[in-house]
Amino acid sequence: MAPKLFYFAVASVLVGYYLYIPLPENVEERWKVTFIDSTVRTIMSLIEFSEMTGIAHYVDITAILIPSGKAQPKSDENVTVTEETFHKVPVWLYVPKKSSNTRRRAVIYIHGGGFSMGSPDSYDFLTRLMAHRLNAIVVSVEYRLAPANPFPAAFEDAYAAAKFFLQKDVVDQYNVDPGRICVSGDSAGGNLAAAVTQQLQEDLEVKFKPKMQALVYPALQTIDLDTPSYRDNSNMAFLRRWNTIKYWSNYFTTDRSLREAMESNTHITLESNNLFKFANWSNLLTDDLKKDHVYRSPPKGKSKFLKKYPGITDPRAAPLLVDDERLTKLPLTYVLTCMYDVLRDDGFMYAARLKQAGVQVVHVHYDNAFHGMISLVTWPISLSLPPRMMNDYINWLNENL
Repeated sequence: MAPKLFYFAVASVLVGYYLYIPLPENVEERWKVTFIDSTVRTIMSLIEFSEMTGIAHYVDITAILIPSGKAQPKSDENVTVTEETFHKVPVWLYVPKKSSNTRRRAVIYIHGGGFSMGSPDSYDFLTRLMAHRLNAIVVSVEYRLAPANPFPAAFEDAYAAAKFFLQKDVVDQYNVDPGRICVSGDSAGGNLAAAVTQQLQEDLEVKFKPKMQALVYPALQTIDLDTPSYRDNSNMAFLRRWNTIKYWSNYFTTDRSLREAMESNTHITLESNNLFKFANWSNLLTDDLKKDHVYRSPPKGKSKFLKKYPGITDPRAAPLLVDDERLTKLPLTYVLTCMYDVLRDDGFMYAARLKQAGVQVVHVHYDNAFHGMISLVTWPISLSLPPRMMNDYINWLNENL
C-alpha cells in the first residue's frame, strides 16, 4: 500500500504543477487557458528533458512532437495558394480569386516561432484569411531556421524575399499597387519584419518602399532580458522567460554558456553602454508598467560573447537598437502588445521611440492577453479572445493599407 500511496502523491504533485498557473483575474476562459498551457508545458518539459539527457536537440524533438512545414499549399474557393521561390527563398503565395478593378494591395508576412520553429503551413489560417478578407496578395516567407542556420540566415532570407517582391516587374506581374504594400510578422517574425523594414528604407536599390509595417508582439532587443515584463511574466502562460532566452541564444549559437549568461542578464556589459539608451525601459515605459521595478545597470567589464557573437547587438537581430535618425525614415507602424507577455516591453519601447522620432504609430494593447494568442483560433486550442484580436488586426490593415 505504501508504494502506491507514494506514487499517487508524486503523480498528484506533478498534475498540480502542470495545471496550476497564477492567472490574473481579468483573463477570459481561465480553465481553458490553464488546460492549453499545461499541455504546452508538458510538451516543452519533454523537449527539455530530451535535450538535457542527450536524446536529441530541442529542434529535432520539437519537429516530432509539433510537426509543421510538411504540408503542401492547397487552394480553396476563395484563394489560390502556390509555393514559389523569391530569390532562392521559398514562399507561399496567396492570390485572391475575387476580381479587382484596381491594382491589389499586398502583405509580406513573416511567421513566428522563436527563429527555430514554424512555417507558412503553420500560419496558413491567418495568411489565407488575410488574402481573402483584404482581397490582397499575401507572401508568406519560409526562412531558414536556427540553430542549424544561425543569425543572420533568417534575416537574409526574409530580406531577400521582400526585396525581390518589391521589384517593378514582380509587382506588375501580380498586379500589385507598389504604394500599398505592408511588411508584417508576429513574435520572431515581428522581429524580422521590423529589421527588414528598417533596411528596405535605406536600400537604394529598392525603389518601392513599404507603406507600413505591422508588428504583432515582436521581440525587438537582446541587451536587456530583465525588463519589467520579463520579470512579471517570467512564468506566465504560453511563453516563459526561460523559453524566450533559449530561443534568443539558439538564434546565435548552441553554446550553452551564452544561454546561461542571458538567464542572469550578464551577456552584455558596460562596453556597450552606448546602446543601452535605446532600450532603457526606465525612460520609455509608462509608470503603470514600471510599477516598483528598479532599473539595473549592466555589469562592468567586457563581455566575452560580443566578440564571438556580434549579432547579439546587430540591429538586424535587435531592431530596437538603431539610432533615432534611422527611425525617422520608417513608415506608418502598427504595434500589438499583450499585458501578460515577456516581450510586452519591447513593443512598448519601440512604439515610444518611434513616436519620439516623429513616426505615425498605432499601438494596440490587450490588457488580458498572452503571447502567441493570435494563433489560438482553431480547434482544439481555440479561445474566444484570439479571433477578436485577429479581426482587429485585419480590420486595421483593411482600413489603412
